[in-house]
Amino acid sequence: MTDEPESAAVQAGSEPAVARPPRARLYYVDNLRIVLTALVVLHHTAVTYGNIPAWYYTEPARDGSGVALDLLVMLNQAFFMGFFFMIAGFFTPASYDRKGGRPFLRDRLKRLGIPLLVFLLLIRPLTGIGGYFDLRAEFADRGESLPYWLYYLLSWDAGPLWFVEVLLVFAALYALVRRRRSRGLLADGGAAAREPIRAPRPLRPRAIVLFTVALALATYLWRFPVPDGSYLPFVGLPSPSYFPQYASFFVLGVLAHRRGWAGTLSRAAGRVGFAVATVATLAFLPVAATAKPGVMDGHGTWQSLALAVWQATFAIGIVLGLTVLFRERLNRQGRTAAFLSRHAFAVYVIHAPVLVGLGYAFRWLHAPAAAKFALVAAVALPLCWAVAYAVRSLPRADRVL
Repeated sequence: MTDEPESAAVQAGSEPAVARPPRARLYYVDNLRIVLTALVVLHHTAVTYGNIPAWYYTEPARDGSGVALDLLVMLNQAFFMGFFFMIAGFFTPASYDRKGGRPFLRDRLKRLGIPLLVFLLLIRPLTGIGGYFDLRAEFADRGESLPYWLYYLLSWDAGPLWFVEVLLVFAALYALVRRRRSRGLLADGGAAAREPIRAPRPLRPRAIVLFTVALALATYLWRFPVPDGSYLPFVGLPSPSYFPQYASFFVLGVLAHRRGWAGTLSRAAGRVGFAVATVATLAFLPVAATAKPGVMDGHGTWQSLALAVWQATFAIGIVLGLTVLFRERLNRQGRTAAFLSRHAFAVYVIHAPVLVGLGYAFRWLHAPAAAKFALVAAVALPLCWAVAYAVRSLPRADRVL
């Protein structure tokens, strides 16, 4: 998410440099990140007013429109964080090539580690203060006290910045693999430790189908020990059941960069991707509508297999469709899009307290869940970017966010 193309100046690295042709800025990828970041804001707004109480502030739906918000959450969750990891993976090789191993890791620690620490130490205490007051009142009713420091430690997690945590791990693993490959190249008499430049290699339909099957099977098997809905405390990973998708999509992003896949996808591939995602969803909806609670979570049920197949098919179809659509129709930026792109990562970091604040601000309003979602979302999106602009205007903040 933060690994966008940087300046052409090559920083000194721990590995010998080789001349590489300059790459044109991929505006369509920047525009994709804008949309995905907006989906993050909409996703957590839908959680606020739907039937999935997995946010700092929630108002469970009291009418049927909450189901529509749950459907939005289900569709988003199936692909959007995996897409973020794919985009991050796409820009990782070029960043490593420019900097070398140690500078690359220092840059990742700065660009990802500092926002993570700021969230944990400053933003999260502010975001979770309402939950503390509610829980403290329950303790008081029992004649007990709950100091804030204890609540903070016991409820410790990275919130939405879990993505940054995992991305830091992926970056470290990538650097380790590159270092080992570099040693192998040098031991074999290679002149440089950089990855070789290759001509674009089209992505074959057979490979896409095989990957979809493999991802569905890996997800199904993974959910034996890690069923859907699992949560990793302290680390704060809210969706560990999707880990096969996150890891494989990051690797796909790396391979897509090296092999030029994004540029070789045909328009037909994009149309087929959207069509397959739509058909798979229509076929899966009856299963989702009739399944008993918990039966799709994992543990080897046929319903959990159906869920894994749908998620893999939908995610890959949507990613293919959106990539081609944005490459063909939205590969340009004006001032507004450039502004939105420049502040997208800051929006991701700060959107939680903005949404929680709006939740309390509109607490008095009694309306159908979908209507309240629409109202708060319409306010939240521009407000998040406004707050992000204010934060990035602080001294040196734009060097990290």
